[in-house]
Amino acid sequence: MTRSVYVTGIDRGDGRQVVDLGVMELLTRQVDRVGVFRPLVHDGPDRLFELLRARYRLGQDPATAFGMSYEEASTLQAERGMDELVAALVTRFHAVAEAYEVVLVLGTDFAAENIPDELALNARLANEFGASVIGVVGGRGHPAEAVAAEVRNASRAYRDLGCDVVAMIANRVTPEDRDAVAALLDARLGLPGYVIPDEPALAAPTVGQIVQTLDAEVLLGDAAGLARDALGFVFGGATLPNLLKALTPGCLIIAPGDRADLVMGALAAHSAGSPPIAGVLLTLGMHPDPDLMALAARLAPGTPVLSVRENSFPTAARLFTLEGRLNAATPRKAETALGLFERHVDIGRLRSLVSAPSSGRVTPMMFEHNLIERARADKRRVVLPEGTEERVLRAAEVLLRRGVCELTLLGPAERIRRKAADLGLDIADAELVDPETSDLRESFAHRYAGLRAHKGVDVDLARDVVADVNYFGTLMVLDGFADGMVSGSAHSTAATIRPAFEVVKTRPDADLVSSVFFMCLADRVLVYGDCAVNPDPDAQQLADIAVQSAETAAQFGVEPRIAMLSYSTGASGSGADVEKVRRATEILRERRPDLPVEGPIQYDAAVEPTVAATKLPGSPVAGQATVLVFPDLNTGNNTYKAVQRSAGAIAVGPVLQGLRKPVNDLSRGALVQDIVNTVAITAVQAQQPAALDADHPRKGSRS
Repeated sequence: MTRSVYVTGIDRGDGRQVVDLGVMELLTRQVDRVGVFRPLVHDGPDRLFELLRARYRLGQDPATAFGMSYEEASTLQAERGMDELVAALVTRFHAVAEAYEVVLVLGTDFAAENIPDELALNARLANEFGASVIGVVGGRGHPAEAVAAEVRNASRAYRDLGCDVVAMIANRVTPEDRDAVAALLDARLGLPGYVIPDEPALAAPTVGQIVQTLDAEVLLGDAAGLARDALGFVFGGATLPNLLKALTPGCLIIAPGDRADLVMGALAAHSAGSPPIAGVLLTLGMHPDPDLMALAARLAPGTPVLSVRENSFPTAARLFTLEGRLNAATPRKAETALGLFERHVDIGRLRSLVSAPSSGRVTPMMFEHNLIERARADKRRVVLPEGTEERVLRAAEVLLRRGVCELTLLGPAERIRRKAADLGLDIADAELVDPETSDLRESFAHRYAGLRAHKGVDVDLARDVVADVNYFGTLMVLDGFADGMVSGSAHSTAATIRPAFEVVKTRPDADLVSSVFFMCLADRVLVYGDCAVNPDPDAQQLADIAVQSAETAAQFGVEPRIAMLSYSTGASGSGADVEKVRRATEILRERRPDLPVEGPIQYDAAVEPTVAATKLPGSPVAGQATVLVFPDLNTGNNTYKAVQRSAGAIAVGPVLQGLRKPVNDLSRGALVQDIVNTVAITAVQAQQPAALDADHPRKGSRS
C-alpha cells in the first residue's frame, strides 16, 4: 500500500506552505516517486503545486493532482451528501496513489465558506487515505500560552476523530516566544511538537509581486531585481538627508515621481551598500528626466524603479495588505522556507515517524538532498576565493539560507557587498576577507615561504603569492581558518589545485591525488574517476584511483561496484592498454577483496544489463556498475563531457581525493546549483577526521 502524509491545519493564515515544502523535501530524500494530491482546490493555477512540480522535477500531470474545486465539492455535498463527496475524493486519491511510492496530501485551506466543518472533512479524508497526519497551527500575533493551547486542542481534535497524528507544528510564532512554546509543547503535548518562528522575508512580497498587484510600470530593473523581497516601506517626502537616515535593508522607497533627488540619493546609498534597498516606487504617474534615469541605470544596475499612477495614500493601502507568496517564481523564498523548516524541525525523527519506504537506489534528487542534510548536520566553514563572481554569490545566498555551512568569501569587502546589493542578494552572514589587506597575509607569507624554501621562495616573493585568492584560501584551509575550499568558476583547474598540491599535499595513506565526478543521470548517480588530474596512470595508480573513488562513492551514499574500463571486455582483447587495466584490477582485488570489481570491461557492458548478460553473464558488477574508472585522462574527460552534454546529466565535480584537507574545483561553466552541490560535498568531506600533522589545529575564522 502506498504511504501517504496529510499536512493539514485548523484555520487560515497558518503559513502551512512552509511545512508542505519541508515535508516534500523530506519525502524526496527517501523515495524516487512522490506524488501530490490536493483534495479541494480554488479556480486557477495552484501556486504551491507549481512550486513543488518545478523544484522537485515532478512528472505528475497537474490534472491528477487535484480532487475537485470547492464549488464542485459544495454542489456535490449539497445534492448527494458528505459520504458521496468523500467517496469521490477517495477514488481520485487512489488514482494518484497507484502511480507513486508516497503521496503528499495538501489539506484544505479553510478559505471557503461553503464547506462546513473543514477540520472534520480533513480528518475523515486522512483516515480514508490511510495517511499519517502532520497538523499545523498558526501562531502569528498570539502569546506563547495561547499558541501552545491551540496546538494541543488541534492535536486532540484530530486524534479524537481517529487520525494517526505523528507530529504537530506551531508556525509563524513570534521569534521571542519560540523557546517558550517549544517548552510548553514538550511538557504537555504527548507527541512530537515543533515550533517554527515567524520569518519576515517569507511574508514580504517580492518587487515583482508588487508590480503585478499595482499594475506598475517598470522603468528600470532586471529579473534579479524584481525577485528582491520588499522587507519594508519607506515613504519619501522629506529632504534627502532625512530620507537616508530612515532607510532600512531591503526597504522599498515610495516617493512622488517628481522627486528625482530622492531617487538618485537612494540608488547612490544602495550602490554603496548602506543599506541595500529593494527598489524605488514613484507615484503620480510622473517619470524622472531620461538623462537622470540613464545615470540611475549606471549607478545601481538591476535595481528596480517603478511607476504607478495613483498617489501615495491608496498605493500604501494596497501595499500594506499585500503578503508574499511561495511559488515557482520565488525560488529564493523557497530556500528561506526550507532553511527555516530544517533548522526548527527534527528531520531525522520526523522521517522515522512518517516511515516512507526507502528506495533501493540513489537518484540525483536523493543525492542532492543527502548532501545538504549531511553538511548541515555538522556545520563546517568553506572558503570561496571567487567572492566577487555572480554565480558564487548566488550560490552563497542559497547555502546561507539553507544553513548548509559557514562561508568565507575572498575579495575586496566593499566590492563584494556592492555586487551582492546590485543582485539583491543577502550574504550578511558570510565572512568577507580581502587577501590584500588581511592581517593574515603576513603570517601566510612566512608560512608559505617555509613550505617552499626548497624551491627558492623567500618571504618577499611569498607576500605576492599569498595575495592570490586561491593561495590565500588554501592557506586558510591548511592553518585551520577554514575547513575546505571551492574555486574554479573563474579560474582554471591548475590555478585552483596547484596551491593544494604545494601546501596541503596528499594524505599519508594516499599514493596520489585523483578526482571523481558525480554524474547525476535521469534515474541514478554514477561516479567517474579520474577525469581531471592524472593524465596516464600506471596499473598501481589506477588501482589507487579505484580505491579512492569507491571510498568517495560510499561516503556519499552510492554503493560502490567498480568497473575498470577498457576497450575490451574480459579476455576478449589484448595489448598494453588492456593489460594495464587487467593488472590494475588484479592489484585492486588483492588490496581490497571486499570491493566488487570487474575489469577489463567496456562501458556498455558495465552499465547496461542486457549487454552485460551477453558479454559477462553472472558478473556481480557488469550491468550495474556505479563506479567507473577510466584508463587515462583523455578517455575520462571526454566521456564525462559527452555524457553531460548528450544525456543532459548534471556533473558535480571534479571532487578531489587524497588531499589532507578538502579543496575542490569547479567547471568554469558551473551553474549555481553545481556550486551549491560542490560546496556541500566539500563540507561533508571536511567532517571526516583531518589527516594533518598535529601542529595544524583548527583555528576558526579570521578577517
